[in-house]
Amino acid sequence: MIDSVHETPPGLTHSRQVTDDLDQMMQIIPPHLSQPLEQHPDRLELVEVVMDLGRLPEARFPAGAAYLAQIPVTKADLQYCIDRVGEFSGDNRAGIEGTLHRISALRNRRGEIIGLTCRVGRAVFGTIGMIRDLVETNKSILMLGRPGVGKTTALREIARVLADDLHRRVVIIDSSNEIAGDGDVPHPAIGRARRMQVARPELQHQVMIEAVENHMPEVIVIDEIGTELEALAARTIAERGVQLVGTAHGNRIENLIKNPTLADLVGGIQAVTLGDDEARRRGSQKTVLERKSPPTFEIAVEMLERQSWVVHQQVSDTVDSLLRGRQPSIQTRTAQPSGEVLVTYEDPAPPEVNTRPGPRSWRGAGEPLSLSPIAPREKSFAQMLEEYTPPWEAPALPGLNGEDTPLHIYPYAIGRHQIEQVIQTLKLPVVITREIDGADMALALRSQMKSYTKLRQMAKARQVPIYTIKSASLSQIARALRRMLNLEEPETPAVTDLDLYMTGESDDEIEALEEARLAVEQVVIPQGQPVELLPRPAGIRKIQHELVEHYRLESRSFGEEPNRRLRIYPA
Repeated sequence: MIDSVHETPPGLTHSRQVTDDLDQMMQIIPPHLSQPLEQHPDRLELVEVVMDLGRLPEARFPAGAAYLAQIPVTKADLQYCIDRVGEFSGDNRAGIEGTLHRISALRNRRGEIIGLTCRVGRAVFGTIGMIRDLVETNKSILMLGRPGVGKTTALREIARVLADDLHRRVVIIDSSNEIAGDGDVPHPAIGRARRMQVARPELQHQVMIEAVENHMPEVIVIDEIGTELEALAARTIAERGVQLVGTAHGNRIENLIKNPTLADLVGGIQAVTLGDDEARRRGSQKTVLERKSPPTFEIAVEMLERQSWVVHQQVSDTVDSLLRGRQPSIQTRTAQPSGEVLVTYEDPAPPEVNTRPGPRSWRGAGEPLSLSPIAPREKSFAQMLEEYTPPWEAPALPGLNGEDTPLHIYPYAIGRHQIEQVIQTLKLPVVITREIDGADMALALRSQMKSYTKLRQMAKARQVPIYTIKSASLSQIARALRRMLNLEEPETPAVTDLDLYMTGESDDEIEALEEARLAVEQVVIPQGQPVELLPRPAGIRKIQHELVEHYRLESRSFGEEPNRRLRIYPA
């Protein structure tokens, strides 16, 4: 859902000027390959030249690749290039002095170079017109995107603007000489910014700390944060009040959240055990994932394409939303051919009716998962929605003076976001309350009512009726709300096999069956992954097997008593 669109906010323009030193790249390529390349109509758009021993040489352009010769590359061709470039570092990268070009080597087991990737480095001035207002905020900025989308180019331009236009003390940590070029004299594209070279890639984190301690920078620019030590060094720098601008491996923030090495850049992720009351209030299991600390980078920019970037101006809010299974608000900035920047704000659309509702953690899954909306052998929420047409004027309840008022419902052990999704989609006149005192009715999970008598006592004292549902699926919530509003006559559903399976004689049986049901509906069916359940006695494992058979899935018991347990397999 798009909230608003603005064209060219003040200070946001995008005017590009490209400097590529392409002639110097041509000089390191053998003449019989550089001549056809110079005559190619897309020469100015060249991305890289690939030379692999015994294979045809290729020139790669944005529109595709073209062979430069019909004769395979020889060792003499490779040696011709090697003799004209700088020394290869520990990460098998070299450069051409005074340029931004990068030459990367492929080696065999003996360490001999058998392939070269000669990538064109361009100084593109004006690339950060889309985010210049963010650069001027003094907040740390993290650039994400696939290889080749222009992260390093944008980083180079940010360093120049900060140093020349904003007069900040900028230090670049250049592990591969890719930002400021090869040689001892930095490329003019970084302006007045200073560059610290890194002797070996594994020492980058040490050079980062050294830059802060020795050279008093106001801004540190880092390319390719890729190790846990570098992420820790970045946090240390940010805590000292130094602005960070860097790139990391990953296309989206979701990638960093799932990456234990780099998760600290966005605040880190930890498992938190909730109390019983808090878990019931949230409608979640007792163990959930939460953000551990403030993010190292306050702003994140996802470079989806060269001319289209997604901006997260509050990384903490984005991470919190993702951990709760919600889509964050999105700001997209797109460069127009006229030089204007189109800024689009989007609020997350309501969840699809056939998607799984809110977040729930599952043992051993390693990431937040969700409940399935379709309870077995009942109508799905999507089918109910198709059959239901909201009235032109939604029904309301008469107040004390005859006025129309919405129905106030107090949920217990059911996620508020699930109920809100049903209310919003079906346009029901219902308001969710946090206290039972202001509720007209209560809606609770049947399995929780047996062990929690306090709710029954409070409801009885306040004369609040309690409606119970067997599971927190969207379809059952929707049916319960419509019955509360008298939108349909209550029906007595036929007892299915599943109803019998889910009716246990003891709390242990009910808990075991609920565990198996959640495993099937959260993980096995939607994710296609096998799941192991907790150890159970033989009698309880038997009814778990029966429940799994109802879903037409396979399950097996393994392990030795008393740790023998079920493993459920996908279809």
